[in-house]
Parts: sequence; structure tokens; C-alpha cells
Amino acid sequence: MGESLEAAIRRAGSPVALLRDSAARPHTFPVAPEFTNWRSEQRAWRTACVLFDQSHHMTDFFLRGKDALRLLSDFGVNSFENFKPGKAKQYVATSESGHLIGDAILFHLDDGEFDLVGHPTVANWLRYHAETGGYDVTTERDDNSFDRPSGPPKLYRYELQGPTAGPLVEKLTGGPLPDVKFFTMTEFAIAGHRVRALRHGMAGQPGFELFGPWAEGEDVLGAILEAGEHTGLVRAGAKAYSTANLESGWIPTAVPAIFGPEARGYREWLSADALGSLGGSMDSADITDYCVTPYDFGYGRTVRFDHDFLGRAALERLRPHRRKVTLVWHADDVAAVVRSLLEPGTPAKYLEMPKARYAFFQVDKVLRDGAPVGLSLDAGYLTNEQSFVSLATVDADVPEGAEVTVLWGEEPNSAKPSVERHRQVPVRATVAPAPFVREVRDSYRTSPQTGMRNHR
Repeated sequence: MGESLEAAIRRAGSPVALLRDSAARPHTFPVAPEFTNWRSEQRAWRTACVLFDQSHHMTDFFLRGKDALRLLSDFGVNSFENFKPGKAKQYVATSESGHLIGDAILFHLDDGEFDLVGHPTVANWLRYHAETGGYDVTTERDDNSFDRPSGPPKLYRYELQGPTAGPLVEKLTGGPLPDVKFFTMTEFAIAGHRVRALRHGMAGQPGFELFGPWAEGEDVLGAILEAGEHTGLVRAGAKAYSTANLESGWIPTAVPAIFGPEARGYREWLSADALGSLGGSMDSADITDYCVTPYDFGYGRTVRFDHDFLGRAALERLRPHRRKVTLVWHADDVAAVVRSLLEPGTPAKYLEMPKARYAFFQVDKVLRDGAPVGLSLDAGYLTNEQSFVSLATVDADVPEGAEVTVLWGEEPNSAKPSVERHRQVPVRATVAPAPFVREVRDSYRTSPQTGMRNHR
């Protein structure tokens, strides 16, 4: 292990200084950027069926043993009542202060065996506590393909989503679509292999996530492609996949609340390069100003006080003061940002399409009448809505339909490799619901989950 996070913070002078100039990449999707073009691929999950290859960009963290469930319960806000094999849930972890560490998808595979899938933030947190907390649990970590030292992933993961996903699965399996509840697993026989399938939805459409041993993945993929030849199946690459969360309303990252004195042991254990970079117009020198609570992200229904967990006392005292929203950026202002690249003088920060985030933790100021009212945390373009949007958390008294301003770009410019010389510009935006798409909102209102499985 190289330099610890604690040592790196001391060297840089503060957490903000360290993360602001970090050379860590925003996030890597080690799959093809596009198979056709990202606009058509975005449309496919609304009009037909889209195939995502999720095998390479997420971290799998396997937990086994008699204390595995106790460990998860001790550090998760979720209820684990009736959480049996064959179930999955969006797992949310908080700090002692009740602020968010992160979230991931938790699969209960078999008795005493779990797989936590997502960004490595929560996996790191649980691994530390497993090693230092006296738990009878064994862990195994399979990093994404960019960070894995060598070899292929342990598992393949293929996601099928869209209005024709059901008929495609029926054709693929040779039987009727099983009656499986949301975030519940079933099994299929595909290409002679046992395939596990998680029932869930993206962008308000039905779908399944198929997974199994890596060695069987090519056979399963071939069968999917063959079955999809006459059902409108569209393969989607990293560019389209990276934007799906903007429709579903899931915010992919938040600065983890690991900087208080009570977490010093964790920072001394954690490698400095395990955290990520910080970008955006938010310029507070206090790292706690970048942290959020589960309530700020719309996870209030996930918090259950039916068990003891780290952060429970704080969350019982806290009251929601911000809520998750979609900000619809003003078309003229977006056009002006892009146009500045073709005009004399210093341009605005480059606005990449379809996903505009340029740091692992993207945190931009949201202002209303010049006063700060929230944080914009992920931005990009939605072909299906013909809108440029961002997901944000804003003060509870900011109503839908209100006009706010997102400050785009940094002042001063940081030293991150992803940051070029630019000027900061205000972009007008209108407050809208999250999820932004009505079909998604209606779908999630009837399900027990509030999040969506995306590039975790």
C-alpha cells in the first residue's frame, strides 16, 4: 500500500485541496463507447430493448460467513427483515453523523452469502469494518476491469431493458415470462447454462439483469444477440449507459462523510488513490459542505429504525431540509457554453456530450436570486427529452418550476488533468421532479425501491 488518505490530506493541507487537484479519473467504463451512436442507443430503452454490458465497470464485493448479515445491518440504514436469498436491495451506508458514505446494490445470493455491487466506496467502508470489528466474515473483492490487476471479471452482467425486453426474454428462454417482483431474482436456462436474473426496471420500462460465471458469458451473450435479431434489440455502449441515471433520478456519487475525527482510523487504512477527484463550482474550504444525508438524496423511505446501525441516532434527530430534483438547463445558455469554444477569448468549461461530469465527485453550486440553495451533482443530455439536465439536491422551499442558476466551471481553475483553462459561467435552469420522466416516477411510486441500478 502506498500513501494513506490521512497522510495525503496532511500533505495537501485539507481534504478539499487534496481532492480538488487530484489526478483521479472521473469514472471509467471499459466497454465500447458506442455500437451505433449514443442518441439512437438512448432512444432504444424507450422504444425497443437495449442491451448493456455491465461486466467491467463495477466492483463486486462478496461477503460470506455467519456475521455477514450482521455486518451489513450494522452499517446499513436499510431494514433487513425478510431479506432472504433471492432478494436484492439498494444498500445505503452512513457515517456516525448520519451523512452519506455511499450506496450500492446488495444481492442476497445464498444463506450467508452476499454480493455488493457498485462503486468501491461502500465496499471499502465495509471491508475496513469487517477487518477491524471482530466479525466472523470473509470477503472477496473483484475490482472493475480498469483497476483489476489481471484477468477477466469473476462474473458477466448483461442488462436488458425496454418495452420489448419481456418478449425477448421469453424467446431467449423458451418459456413464459416469470412472475417475479421488482428487485427479486429468478433463474433462467440460457445456452445450456444456469443464469441468475434480477428483475428491475430502468427509465420506467421492465427489464432483467442477467449474471453468472465469466467463462459462460460469451455463450449467454451470443444467445441474447441471436434472440434479439428480430425483436429490435440494440446494443448500447458506455456513452448512452452513463446517462441512464439522469432519466431514473439516481445520483451516482456523493462525497463520503469520512473526514471527521471518528473516522481517522479509516483514513489511515484507506489508500490515498482510492477516493477520487472533486470538481465543480462549489468552492467551500470545508469538506462537510460537500456532504449530504440520505434524506437529501430521496432515500428517506430506505431509512428504517428497526435495527441499530452506525448513524441511527443522528438520522433520528435530522430532518430533511433538501430534496432531490432535476434541473432542466436553459437551451440558450447551454448553446452559449458550446458556442464559446468558437468565439474569441477564454471559453467556458467544455461541456461534454452526452455526460458532462469531469470529476468523480461533481459538485456545482445552485443559486436562486444570487443565494446558494443547493448542489448540482451530475449533468448530461437526454435524447428522449431533448433536454440537457442535471440531478441536484436543493432546499425544500424551492418549488418545482422555479428558475435557479447552475454555476458551470471552476474559479479558479483546478490542476486536475480533466480541467482546461476556462471561465466560469452561469446557466439558468428550471426545477423539475426527479425522476424527470413521468413513466419512471409512476413506476417507482409502485415499487419499494427509490433508486436505480446504473453505472455503479
